[in-house]
Amino acid sequence: MADVQAEQFDVIVIGGGSGGSGFSRRAAGYGKKVVIIDRGVVFDDKGNRLGAGIGGTCVNVGCVPKKLMFNAAHHREMMHGKIATAPGNGYTIPEEATKFDWAGFKARRDAEVHRLNGIYLNNWKKAGIEVVMGVGSFASAREVVVNLNDGGVRKFTAPHICIAVGGVPSPLGIPGEEHTINSDQFFALEKQPKKAAILGAGYIAVEMAGIFAGLGTEATLLCRGDTVLRRGFDPFIVDILMNELKEHGPELVTNATPESVVKEADGTLTLKLKDGRTLGGFDCVLSAIGRVPVTGSLGLDKTSIELERGYIKVDKYENTTEEGVYAIGDATTSGYSLTPVAIAAGRRLGDRLFGNEPRARLEYNDIATVVFSHPPIGTVGLTEPQAREQFGDENIIVRESKFSSMTYVFNAPEGKVKTGLKLVLRLPEQTVVGLHLIGPSSDEMLQGFAVAVKMGATLDDFEASVAIHPTIAEEVVTFGGWGQIKDASVPGGMRPRLPPKLRDEPLDGAGSK
Repeated sequence: MADVQAEQFDVIVIGGGSGGSGFSRRAAGYGKKVVIIDRGVVFDDKGNRLGAGIGGTCVNVGCVPKKLMFNAAHHREMMHGKIATAPGNGYTIPEEATKFDWAGFKARRDAEVHRLNGIYLNNWKKAGIEVVMGVGSFASAREVVVNLNDGGVRKFTAPHICIAVGGVPSPLGIPGEEHTINSDQFFALEKQPKKAAILGAGYIAVEMAGIFAGLGTEATLLCRGDTVLRRGFDPFIVDILMNELKEHGPELVTNATPESVVKEADGTLTLKLKDGRTLGGFDCVLSAIGRVPVTGSLGLDKTSIELERGYIKVDKYENTTEEGVYAIGDATTSGYSLTPVAIAAGRRLGDRLFGNEPRARLEYNDIATVVFSHPPIGTVGLTEPQAREQFGDENIIVRESKFSSMTYVFNAPEGKVKTGLKLVLRLPEQTVVGLHLIGPSSDEMLQGFAVAVKMGATLDDFEASVAIHPTIAEEVVTFGGWGQIKDASVPGGMRPRLPPKLRDEPLDGAGSK
């Protein structure tokens, strides 16, 4: 090691995922000499994946392949099963046509991921970024040593070092764990399981269970509490999702804490719960109980970087406790494990350090997110409980609506999927501090509304936007009481409430005619 000469760069980035890429390209755009260190895709002796690959979790074992699987499941759901819309719309779909070609789809999905890997590499090359494949760790606060994937060692030094290593699935930690797979390994399945158990209550578990069920696997979702999505989601949305799971699947088992997984003589897996219940006959048990940061191999003991519950402690400017070392994305205490958050944080960090804009940073509030459940969820801002805690009960009102959309108009009552819409409003201006959606197209609807929430829109602003009919989204701007406000002093108890631009408009005489 002493004989290895440190190569000088302006910026070292450990991790070539979404955040690391966003920061690297922004820094290189400002003329900085940048090196990205990424471990690529390697496997341990047990076949466990180490390293997501070029582009990180999102591209390889996260957002992108997950959304492709979600889309495939959605297509099948429209053709087959209780919530299928094809029959009511005049189509007769043969049973044979609803069988899913898992192997063929996997080949096409993997090819698309490989194409995106190439795009990342090409973009880095065009930006003049050097890419080094291997495992990087600190030799000191200003030096990073890399054990190269193809053998050998290189060392780098720079005044600016950014950690963007992301996270990996949490271990299950029970006897028989070796018989299970995690959410990363889901994408390596060569054959479609006939019967699968999915462990977890978070969005990854909910999404995976929905994908399995939608594609025709007999899926069972097990969570430790009374509901799924217990953290960060409005109770109104969770209640609707729970009902949809009970009505339309996958099968849901609550208050279920796994104790062990046993492989039976016939090769099937049996899941034993701590309360004595036993569920068996599975050919796949998938653990999606959370994710943990990849910080153990970084050599942080060679620096003054502090950890908090295993996450790298950062301030609002992404600074760690070691001067000149920054951290972004899932491995930090920023609190948002979302691809667009990591990208935005990386770009703003590049702006601050090299773009002569010391105020640049990502604002970690009113960040929109989507769960690709069945049906999908979109949420931005505060939940009702969060808003009441922050502003007080007397300062919060809500508007809610629950219905079945036109998508399922010809379905039998038991095959109609519910849509739920909710606004959380802060008085007296009725500012929209939270917006929550569940139902068809919620994932696509949210982005535009998220812009409005970020801008501080009020209910008056929403109602000033004329509805687009017939759509689900129109219901967000036409809740009951549209254009009026309660006033007990006037006949009927309601008076007009004008949109903001009309309130201060001078009368021209025509309005009194």
